[in-house]
Amino acid sequence: MTADRRTFLKSALASAAAAAFPAVATLASRSAAAATEPIKVGILHSLTGTMAIAEAHIVDAEKMAIDELNASGGVLGRPIQTVVEDGASDWPTFAEKAQKLLESDRVSVIFGCHTSASRKAVLPVMERYNGLLYYPCYYEGLEMSKNIMYTGQEATQSVIPAIGWLAKNKGKKFFLIGSDYVWPRTINRIAHPVVAKAGGTIVGEDYFPLGAMEFSSVIAKIKAAKPDVILSTVVGGSNVALFKQLNSAGINGHNQAIMALAVSEEEAYGIGSDNLVGVLSCMGYFQSIDTPGNKAFVSAFKKRYGQNRVLGDTMEASYTSVHLWKLAAEKAKSLQVENVVAASSGLEWDAPEGKVRFHTSNHHLWKHARIGAFRADGQVDILYESPLIEPNPFPKL
Repeated sequence: MTADRRTFLKSALASAAAAAFPAVATLASRSAAAATEPIKVGILHSLTGTMAIAEAHIVDAEKMAIDELNASGGVLGRPIQTVVEDGASDWPTFAEKAQKLLESDRVSVIFGCHTSASRKAVLPVMERYNGLLYYPCYYEGLEMSKNIMYTGQEATQSVIPAIGWLAKNKGKKFFLIGSDYVWPRTINRIAHPVVAKAGGTIVGEDYFPLGAMEFSSVIAKIKAAKPDVILSTVVGGSNVALFKQLNSAGINGHNQAIMALAVSEEEAYGIGSDNLVGVLSCMGYFQSIDTPGNKAFVSAFKKRYGQNRVLGDTMEASYTSVHLWKLAAEKAKSLQVENVVAASSGLEWDAPEGKVRFHTSNHHLWKHARIGAFRADGQVDILYESPLIEPNPFPKL
């Protein structure tokens, strides 16, 4: 049989098969299309409102990570398509947008939230629709959901080591000030026995609504109490007013130990770095970490967004979240939530902050606690770095 004859017969047989079994041909084409169609992922942060000062920057880090995935072939051989929603610093809006992402957009994963209030609003939606949320913010702990991967530090990796270091190096009289919602309230509830165990005392405690801009009353109380340490869990735009008013009252990082647990480099840019000189922070990541991996990360971010841009803890954790999701999905060879979560157990990655590893069972990362002091340029001099701390979201205090 000639080559031309063999080609003719193959073509004829293929045409006959397609005509005789059109459903099979259609299914095959659909399967091929599904294998290359984009994977939708959700990004859900506050782009407006009082929390935008802390959250809007996170989106940039997540988009950079997703572009890196696409440049390296995507996930499971498929490109990634983002759907961005604005939680607008409003917890019911976060829940509504999460439902929209899962139900209407059918995203495979959501990278999002910042405050514990927004996460707690979203949590029942994730569980109802069996979605998957990567949550990149330091938080109080006391939570574990089968539908959330926690890539920020919990209390045993933040406030507990911070108080131990402060009591040893700065003094044992603490004044607690926070925004009035779940994270500050819970963190300070944890702080009480930790301060007592360190031989310290709480000499004052006060809370203000989210978005508050008037702090003269608590500044008067601080002056009267004369604490060794002010431990602040004030969040968002309120920090602009707080630190300006503290400075105007003669209270600053030069003459008073102030630990701001919700201020990193990106917030410093909005607050004004001149108001933060000497103020302390405890984070898992600072831009000033002196390693080749972090220098490459910072350089890539600045090349993309501008040399004046800065990176902070939640930005790095969100960037890391995207890469951890890819590693888990490809290890599982699946986008199914249960499979991705199972594949995350013990999963390691060399992140800009250093090697991180998911706990084998509690969905949190092993993390370093780092303490640093803000400089006039808004960057941080690192004063202390812990070994990797095993996550323990339900500590016995």
